[in-house]
Amino acid sequence: MTPAPTFRHRRLAPLLAALAMFGPFAIDTIFPAFPAIAAQLHASPFAMQQTISVYLIAYALMSLLHGPLSDALGRRRVILAGVVVFALASIGCALAGTIEALLAFRALQGVSAGAGLIVGRAIIRDCFDGPEAQRLMSTVSMIFGIAPAIAPITGGWVVAVAHWSMIFWLLAAFASLLFFACIAWLPETHPHERRLRLSAGALASSYRLIVRDRAFLPLALAGTLNFNALWVYISSAPAFVLDLLKLDAQHFAWLFIPAISGLMLGAFLSGRVAGRLSAAATVRLGYTIMLAAVVLNVFLALLFPSPRLPWSVLPIGLHAVGIGINSPTLTLLLLDRFPQYRGAVSSLQAFMSLVLSAIIAGLLSPLLSDSALKLAAGAALATLLGFAAWRAYRRVERAAQPG
Repeated sequence: MTPAPTFRHRRLAPLLAALAMFGPFAIDTIFPAFPAIAAQLHASPFAMQQTISVYLIAYALMSLLHGPLSDALGRRRVILAGVVVFALASIGCALAGTIEALLAFRALQGVSAGAGLIVGRAIIRDCFDGPEAQRLMSTVSMIFGIAPAIAPITGGWVVAVAHWSMIFWLLAAFASLLFFACIAWLPETHPHERRLRLSAGALASSYRLIVRDRAFLPLALAGTLNFNALWVYISSAPAFVLDLLKLDAQHFAWLFIPAISGLMLGAFLSGRVAGRLSAAATVRLGYTIMLAAVVLNVFLALLFPSPRLPWSVLPIGLHAVGIGINSPTLTLLLLDRFPQYRGAVSSLQAFMSLVLSAIIAGLLSPLLSDSALKLAAGAALATLLGFAAWRAYRRVERAAQPG
């Protein structure tokens, strides 16, 4: 495959990053509005936490279909449909008068939010090979990283000057702008002659083929658990920022700017080493940084039982650098195992990540978020399990090599 021209790279990178952004943006933006929403809709803290869980569960279930649909119907069509549904769901959230209605429309947001991220990965691999693919994946990751940083900051200032429903009106406007941008600039990268038949049997067959691959599960878990180490903090952001750090709704930046700056720096470094370091060396570098960060994080949590700024957030940023270095490489390694089923592979990877994220947000976060040490231990455990999965993948690869 011949790499696409540079001008196409420049055009695709911001568009695919924006498409990937609206999913996480919809999660993080409402964190500062939790107290206001709970007060108006008479919702308990547990019910408010489910606004994250139902979103992620719906996201996870539908993610199993986004990729295969794009393999059968084309990438562009699936993305356009997803953006339209997301815009309508956001309007429904803005108009919700009960917590039940809000949860229902949050689920509909989740159903549509994954189209841009999941299908976008397949588009990158459709168009680019080797180091060029890693550079574009890294560029998208850097731009994409802006979303979780500015989302809670944006939500905090919106709540300060307007009703909480304005957050969802802004999400609807963002999705609408993306729709017209896709109409104008998003190419179809999966031609008719390469499309697969869409049927339940064919879908089940492709998924069986993927999950039976001995390298798939450890490789997918490595990437998933890496991000989940950071997700422990993101899903606990209201408790961490408001209760543990004793800050107000306008200061979520203390958590998100170090975390997302780290992700962006890591993605930048990943792009810089593309073609210079092997995939294994790149991932090894990322894990060296992450393991050092979790040791530092646990030490500081023991030193400061009551979190202190900036010390309690610096290890989170360092950890994110390692995640940003690893993510593009791990994703490309996974996609390259099944060139014919890139959409399905991307869907399965997203499904695994989202199921674990939903479990953390709905079950583990309420148990961990009352203590800085518990949060640090949770992030450390996810990182260690991810590293173990990577080592398992390497053993499978070495066993498969001839001689």
